[in-house]
Amino acid sequence: MLEIDADLLIIGAGPAGLTAAQYGARANLKVLVIEQLAPGGQALLIDVLENYPGNIERKDAAGNICAGPRTGFEIAQDMHSQAEAFGASFINETVSELIKEGELFTAVLAGGEKKKAAAVIMATGAVHRDLDIPGEQQFLGRGVSHCATCDGAFFCNKKIFVVGGGDAACDDAQYLSRLSSQVILIHRRDRFRAQKALAERVLHNQNIEVRFNTIMKEIKGEYKLSSVVLEHEGKEYEEAADAVFIFAGTVPQSSLVREGSAKAELDDSAYIITDQKMASSVPGLFAAGDVRSGTFRQVVVAAGEGAVAAHNAAEYIDRLRGAAYQ
Repeated sequence: MLEIDADLLIIGAGPAGLTAAQYGARANLKVLVIEQLAPGGQALLIDVLENYPGNIERKDAAGNICAGPRTGFEIAQDMHSQAEAFGASFINETVSELIKEGELFTAVLAGGEKKKAAAVIMATGAVHRDLDIPGEQQFLGRGVSHCATCDGAFFCNKKIFVVGGGDAACDDAQYLSRLSSQVILIHRRDRFRAQKALAERVLHNQNIEVRFNTIMKEIKGEYKLSSVVLEHEGKEYEEAADAVFIFAGTVPQSSLVREGSAKAELDDSAYIITDQKMASSVPGLFAAGDVRSGTFRQVVVAAGEGAVAAHNAAEYIDRLRGAAYQ
C-alpha cells in the first residue's frame, strides 16, 4: 500500500466517532480523528444522560445518594480520554473536501493540508434545523438559542418558549423548568414525537405549559428578543417572551460525500445510506451516528454504530493489506 497518514480516518468526534476511534485503535490500527469543534458532539449539550446504560445515581453502603448520573459532557470527556489511551490521535480542524483516488482517501483540510487513509468513517453528525422565520437569526444569542444547558441560566424566572416535539425539545424543556416556572412548549402537531416516558414527564410538569397545533411565525424585539408571534388554528397572536429555544429537527453533515470522487448514496434528506456493516456505497467509506440514514438518534445507538463501523473498517483494511502482498 502507498504511504498514508492513518489506516483509519474518522471525521467527527461525537459519540459515534469517539467509540469508533477506541475500537479502531484497539484493533491495532493507526487512527486519526478530525473534529472541527470539541470532542463530544451534541452529547456535550445534554444535561443528564439518563437513558445511557449504567449511568444512574450511585448510593453508599447506607443507601444515601453519593453521586448523580453523569452529564453528557462528562461522558464525552471520558470517551475522548479512553480513545486517546488506546492510541487514537486527534486534530482540531475542518475537512473541506474528501477525495478517493484508487484505494486511498484524501481529506483536504481547511488550511490546505492533506491527510491520506485507507478507510474513512463519516461520524459528522447533524446540526440543528432552523425555523426560517423573521427574527430567528437576528436574535440568535440575544434570546434565541438551540442549547438549554448552555444558555438556560441567563433566563432564570423568565418567560421561555421551547419549539419542537422530539426528545431534544422535551428534554430541554424539563431542564428549563428547573430554572423557571414559565416554560411554554409549542409543537406544530397534536402529539409529541418524543419517547413516551419523556413526553409524559413534560405533560405532568407544572412548570411547563404545552400548546399543541401551534406554530411560531416571528420573533420580535429591538436589541434583544421581547415577543413572539404564534399561530393556533389559523389565528395569529403576539405574546411577550424573554427567550426561545428551538429544536426543530436536524440537518445531516454529509456535504463531503454529496459529490465528487467520494460521492455516496444518500436518502431523500441527505443522510448517508449504509448496510448493516455501516458500509456506504463507496468501498472503504463507512458512516455512523446521526449522519447515517434510518438511525435511532440516541447516544447509545451512535456509540454502537461507531463500534460496528470500526470493526468492519478494520476488516476492510486487512483485505486491502492482503491484496497488496499478493
